[in-house]
Amino acid sequence: MREFMHYITNAFYSATNWNEDNTYKELNATARQLIDFPLPVGLRLTLSSLATPHFATSYQLGSFGIVDGSISYLHTTVPLTGVPSESDRIPLPALLKSYRELHELGVLPISTSSSWSPFPLRLPSFGWKPSAPASATPLVDTPKPRPRDPTRHTLLYGRLYLPQSQLEALIVKRLSPSLQVQLSAVSEQSLRNGGTLLGLIQYDRKKYGIEGLASTDGGLLGIRGLYNFGGDATYPSRDPSASTTTLTANNNGQSQPSSDKIYGRFSAGGELYYGTLNKSGGMSLGARFATLPTHRGTPLTATVTVNPLMGNINATYAVLAKDYCSLATRVEFNVYSYESDWAVGMELWSNRRPAGFLLGPAPLPERASGDGLRRRERSFQAKMEWRLDQPEPEPEPAPVPMLGGKRGEEGAGKEKYLGVFKARLHQNLRIGLLWEGRVKSLIFSLGSGVDLHRLDEPFRNLGLEVQYSS
Repeated sequence: MREFMHYITNAFYSATNWNEDNTYKELNATARQLIDFPLPVGLRLTLSSLATPHFATSYQLGSFGIVDGSISYLHTTVPLTGVPSESDRIPLPALLKSYRELHELGVLPISTSSSWSPFPLRLPSFGWKPSAPASATPLVDTPKPRPRDPTRHTLLYGRLYLPQSQLEALIVKRLSPSLQVQLSAVSEQSLRNGGTLLGLIQYDRKKYGIEGLASTDGGLLGIRGLYNFGGDATYPSRDPSASTTTLTANNNGQSQPSSDKIYGRFSAGGELYYGTLNKSGGMSLGARFATLPTHRGTPLTATVTVNPLMGNINATYAVLAKDYCSLATRVEFNVYSYESDWAVGMELWSNRRPAGFLLGPAPLPERASGDGLRRRERSFQAKMEWRLDQPEPEPEPAPVPMLGGKRGEEGAGKEKYLGVFKARLHQNLRIGLLWEGRVKSLIFSLGSGVDLHRLDEPFRNLGLEVQYSS
């Protein structure tokens, strides 16, 4: 379960139109969240609030052997007025869903200057101006206040852990529509020099994204980038639906759209880093293919990453088999030691509890029209081609009777899903089980780890986390 502050930070990125997926570090995000989801440990309670559109607070109290907790504060310069903050109104997929679909690449304005710069340039005007009439006031160049750039927003975040007195801080600053700077710091006595500082500068041009980093921990310097091609990266369009079809010729010589092909985006990138204090470096290369939201077939994501220096090869595959079911698998292999590892993960949503986690959602009602037409299953040809059948014509909706001046109050506020069950299995026969959902105004997360090698004591840990926000 994502923390409330993480949810607010994502809302800040959405409000400032920043794409988090266009970075190399998020290449394996989908499979990582489906397989390596964290399990709660002990008992933990979180109380959060979006007090104003610019300010949020969070208090956490936990008990696992010792009583600990944390206090968090967050401030943004952009108002988060449309973000639901009450725990009974927050959409569950925003906090619990693991499968991440890529966002459509936006269209950046084309600069008319021959030379580009990541910073917006403001050049003075030296053009000729006509003289003012004699009766008018003499023309005087008086500076006018410039409106604030809507893209130059800032996020400030701080968190204090008790009783160990560990302090975390994060500053995010947008310098331009395509440039962002992040500065994070951790202060703790056990760390070298009492703490560490990490700086990131991110440059996103939709077609590609570049990120530079510097850390005081070992004097680390690095750069990583991601380049997109295919799909919306090759044929950008302001209308996402316009790029999902390709033109083919029929028997009459006319063009007609074809939706049989998988519509997705290829991404390739790498990273290179070097520690100036310990005189060591590293690198990795990776590639990803993921379908876009406008793809009419089954959403899927496939990635492969290679570390040439260590000889590690990592391949993942994730698929959204149904609206309520996601599957992922990961295989790792080392070409030097011939060691391998595999893991699988599953996410199953349900609109019934508690038995719905095993039996799936309730069956959909049969759709009937005037001639008794029923909902038909996907054809075998469509399943083999990873696509959906052509949509059937929708019947005319039946008039809904007006009751007390309101139309159909029953079921208006009913959620699509009430909870999610997550499971993973590793090669060493260790299983992770997690059940998350909402009860009244509380969002809970109940999980446990199971070790099949020790059947006398299979349950290694059991944890419960409860979150409430207003």
